Amino acid sequence: MNVLRSLPRDALASVVVFLVALPLCMGIAIASGMPPAKGLITGIIGGLVVGFLAGSPLQVSGPAAGLAVLVFELVRTHGMAALGPVLLLAGLIQLAAGALRLGGWFRVTAPAVIYGMLAGIGILILLSQVHVMLDATPNASGLDNLLAFPGAVGNAFSEVGGNGLTAGLIGLATIASIWLWERYRPARLRFLPGALIGVSLATLLAWWLALPIKRVELPANLGDAIDWITPQGLASLADPQLLIAALALAFIASAETLLSAAAVDRMHDGPRTRFNRELSAQGIGNMLCGALGALPMTGVIVRSSANVQAGARGRASTIFHGAWLLGLVALLPGVLQSIPVASLGAVLVYTGCKLVDFKAIRHLGQYGRVPPVIYVATALSIVFTDLLTGVLVGFALTLLKLVWNASRLRVKLLPAALGCAELRMSGAATFLCVPQLAKLLGSIEPGTQLSLSLARVSYIDHACMELLEDWGRSARAHGGGLDIVEGAALKRRVEGRQRTALA
Repeated sequence: MNVLRSLPRDALASVVVFLVALPLCMGIAIASGMPPAKGLITGIIGGLVVGFLAGSPLQVSGPAAGLAVLVFELVRTHGMAALGPVLLLAGLIQLAAGALRLGGWFRVTAPAVIYGMLAGIGILILLSQVHVMLDATPNASGLDNLLAFPGAVGNAFSEVGGNGLTAGLIGLATIASIWLWERYRPARLRFLPGALIGVSLATLLAWWLALPIKRVELPANLGDAIDWITPQGLASLADPQLLIAALALAFIASAETLLSAAAVDRMHDGPRTRFNRELSAQGIGNMLCGALGALPMTGVIVRSSANVQAGARGRASTIFHGAWLLGLVALLPGVLQSIPVASLGAVLVYTGCKLVDFKAIRHLGQYGRVPPVIYVATALSIVFTDLLTGVLVGFALTLLKLVWNASRLRVKLLPAALGCAELRMSGAATFLCVPQLAKLLGSIEPGTQLSLSLARVSYIDHACMELLEDWGRSARAHGGGLDIVEGAALKRRVEGRQRTALA
């Protein structure tokens, strides 16, 4: 009964999500080096299949900009036929992880690494899609795209570039339209996404002026875009590089999905996400996409936030948006074929800029100097090497930070009258701190009665305890000793000894 009551609101919200998803599905496919139809297939599966199975009812799944870089490199290196088997294996890994109830562990990722990963992906998308805006072909790496950009602009202004300048102006018009609409759109029309407005205006302008620029290419029948996986394709998984790609894709897709689901939970008061079910649903969706030769999917925050803001109450909205995508592709493919490729590239340029969130640096700075460094290092490593290397660099720096924190021990010796002293320790007392602690204990007179509080010690291991006990035994042989006490008891113990000695 609750489903029937919320059905009208879910149906209206699904239209908004459909309008947001349409340009992004095709644009992300182009950014991944794949035909636009592949992105539409993923969007349809994300709505009709994953929307029905999802553990996060209001989260929308589909092609994600965060995976475009990984897919582009995979297709460039191994060919489009390798994507299906890799995605099938990645989906199987996600399904197994969900069944083993590992959903929560995929969220155990330092925010600095996640924000840095998104920033690096945003920069790579920006560097590649500015070439698409000029009707040119992007290069394989971010650095190559950056170095080639001046030449691409020069070609656009010359006869060599053909219609590159015209395409570039259409792309700039698209970005300007998106920005102006999101800044000044009327309250009554806030449900219309800026990407749809920008692409629609660019399409109408290109059609009215009959501009000779690249348009979206779609097959007359969506079934023609399906590339079924073959036994030969499955046999290619014996290549270790493809196995590593599948693991990387599964991890990044899972992390992005579950972080997005957690963010969606903070946007509404409805049912909370069941993370293991969501992970399993994503695995099934990616296995289907792999079997059909489509793009990988994740839970995506832009479409999910549009779903919540549009008033969705249940999973029907996500399912309906997949049905609208299927209906449009099946019934009106000519509408999509009139869209300029440059305008879709512009949508991705705008999206890439938003992924580079400078506010995140200030936010991370509240937790010390190291998290912003990890953010920047992760992003730059992704830009100058590749996505997997950049993420591993971020994890390595995070682990180094943990080791550094674990090895930090602050010690202070406060001498007291009449052979008493107080040793204050704070931090983690591990074997890494033994030389520091041994040096300090060696400076204390053997006959001293030493009091130590562990109230501010977060952890102490066997090596440090053994060192303290050895010093205590040596001190007792010379008339001193070591007392380990807690908190305020330390002060009372020291003051009591002083009074006794004076008496």
